[in-house]
Amino acid sequence: MTQFQEAVRRVVKQIPVGEVRSYQEVARAAGSAKAYRAVAHIMANNFDLAIPCHRVIKSDGSPGGYNRGGPAIKRQLLAKEGVVL
Repeated sequence: MTQFQEAVRRVVKQIPVGEVRSYQEVARAAGSAKAYRAVAHIMANNFDLAIPCHRVIKSDGSPGGYNRGGPAIKRQLLAKEGVVL
């Protein structure tokens, strides 16, 4: 795993329940503001349940993809946490 991948996972792991961050915000916090597509790729390949990748959304407020059931499941998980997109 690269340092950037580790940084992304660390940033996402710290997103509190009931909050979301955009792929771009995560990229910036991980040290590379323009690497938001890389963040999306890292999250798409995340299968570690300790990394709440459902809390990372697109900058326009839409859910983006979700590797455990698609955008509808992502919305459901966020709704359970009090986030409505």
